[in-house]
Amino acid sequence: MEKTVNALGRRKSAVARVYVAAGTGKMTINGRDLSEYFAEDTLKYIVNQPFEVTGTAGQFDVKATIDGGGVKGQAEALRLGIARALCEVDKEAYRSALKAAGFLTRDAREVERKKPGQPGARRRFQFSKR
Repeated sequence: MEKTVNALGRRKSAVARVYVAAGTGKMTINGRDLSEYFAEDTLKYIVNQPFEVTGTAGQFDVKATIDGGGVKGQAEALRLGIARALCEVDKEAYRSALKAAGFLTRDAREVERKKPGQPGARRRFQFSKR
C-alpha cells in the first residue's frame, strides 16, 4: 500500500478523522504521540484493538485529528476510524476479523437531552402532595 487511506470514526460527541498509511506503527493524535494523548493504558488498548485483531501491529502509521467528547469517547471514535481505514486498505483480509470483533459498528448511543421543567432528561422534581 503506497497511498494514505482516510476514514471517519464517531462515538458520543467525539469525531475522529483518521489517516492510515503503511509505516512502522507510529501514532500521532492532534500533533501528539499516542502515549502522550491517552495517558491511561486502557484507552491505549482500545485504540490498538483493530491492529491486534487483524495482526497488523506495527505495520501502519496513524495520523488522527479528534475533537469533541471525553477521553473514552475519543478513544472509541479513533478505534472505529482505524477499523474503517483498515477495511479500505484490504477488505478481504481484515473485514471479517474486524466485523466479528464488532469494531465496524457505530455505537449510536447518545446522551438524551434535558427537558424543560425538570432537572434532567428523565428525572423529575420531587412530587409534593401538600
